[in-house]
Amino acid sequence: MGLFDKKYCDICGEKIGFLGNRKLEDGNLCKNCAAKLSPFFSERRHSTLADIREQLSYREANKAAVEAFHVTRTLGSSTKVMLDEDAGNFVITDEGAKWRDANPDVIPFSQVTGCSMDVEEFRNELHTTDREGNSVSYNPPRYEYSYNFYMKVNVNSPWFDEIKFKLNGGMISDRYSADYREAENEGREIKEALTEVREGVRSNIEAAKAPKIAVTCPHCGATTIPDASGCCEFCGGAISG
Repeated sequence: MGLFDKKYCDICGEKIGFLGNRKLEDGNLCKNCAAKLSPFFSERRHSTLADIREQLSYREANKAAVEAFHVTRTLGSSTKVMLDEDAGNFVITDEGAKWRDANPDVIPFSQVTGCSMDVEEFRNELHTTDREGNSVSYNPPRYEYSYNFYMKVNVNSPWFDEIKFKLNGGMISDRYSADYREAENEGREIKEALTEVREGVRSNIEAAKAPKIAVTCPHCGATTIPDASGCCEFCGGAISG
């Protein structure tokens, strides 16, 4: 096929406009279908049509998870990390009040493998004007600094393994400002929250794998293995730990 031959999306079949093609390993993808993929997905060029179809099926199913998502806690001020602590899931979104319309990935706490915060520092040299009107460096040189805060969440997902987002909205120009402290505190809070829920899920998994021990029920005297609620399997009475 020639460079300017018409191309069609191998997913939806629609004609792809000029500069609208998103190349796959074994086919073509239009920008509309590409927009339905996860915003955290970055391996499109190395994906096959089968990979893309599988992810689009997941993204369609994700809409139901978004509708069922019940926000119990919100962290962050620019990009937000919303937790559904009852269901054990979270989403990351910068879409404001209409975040459900963007179909953000609903991620289980159990998929979190790590969380860290990075601060990017930018240095810009200041100049002055000499007697001839030329821009020259100060002696010694002077600089102004600005900062951006980034969170990186590592996850064990079939579609992406890292989510990176900026905490602050605009550039922070003063390391000793309230904005700097606020971004620092937000990052620490997000890291602590995701680490805490991850450890909680893993503790529950380990507890579920632990061998069950038979005990004597203090209510009916039967030898029983307590159920998931810690109650006697025969009379239903609570058995203390």
